[in-house]
Amino acid sequence: MILDPAQITTREKLILTGLYLSKYGPRGLKKLGFQTFSEAYNVVGYALRSRPSSIKNYRDEFDPIFPNRRKGWHKREIREYCKKVLDAYVDLDFESYSGLVKSFSGYNEDAWSEIEIDDKREKQDSGFAKRLITGIAAERYFESVHSMVPEFKDCSIENRTQLGCGYDFKLSRTGDEDFFAVEVKGMREQNGSVLLTPKEFEVAKKLQERFFLFVVKNFQKSPYHEIFPNPLAGSLQFTRTERVLVQVSWLTRV
Repeated sequence: MILDPAQITTREKLILTGLYLSKYGPRGLKKLGFQTFSEAYNVVGYALRSRPSSIKNYRDEFDPIFPNRRKGWHKREIREYCKKVLDAYVDLDFESYSGLVKSFSGYNEDAWSEIEIDDKREKQDSGFAKRLITGIAAERYFESVHSMVPEFKDCSIENRTQLGCGYDFKLSRTGDEDFFAVEVKGMREQNGSVLLTPKEFEVAKKLQERFFLFVVKNFQKSPYHEIFPNPLAGSLQFTRTERVLVQVSWLTRV
């Protein structure tokens, strides 16, 4: 059994996620913070830069083994490479297995708790789904489709999500000094709210027509996107909101 996600291949991560959802069903779904299995397939699938259907197929693979109402692929033997994963992880306890699945996408529960502290465990668990939908899964969805978006035709792409520059991706064409800045947001449903940070808002105001808001909608069922060029000057209406965050820390002298 390997518990270090860096040593687990992408295919094994997909298999383990399918196994987890088959073994724990609605309990596992709730633990990850998802509302539907389709949402879990879409969000984790894109977060792993893979097809969401792969996770569903692996769940089908293991369904005949566990006591649930789903028959899965009961008319054939489990594939050998799937059986090896099953044998290696079948005794992993629920909490450890849940943490392992969360870690596949680089999710750090401790880091998230610094941003949103809540003493209710159910809401804390939902942070995993929330973080992937609004961030990682949406960003990797964009990476997978940007070359097919007319506005970004023939553009090279540079991931800037870790640089804190007020947008997620820089797109540019050879020989063109200007570039496009794309901020990606993700939503669980077809409609909802989108939040811009002060930095993102200022960059959008400065770059104007070179700034794009790319919103990935409907992760709950079937993701699709909508693009808003120069969003501050378009049809969107932004309202300034303020929030006071209280963060508790512990100090000692040594």
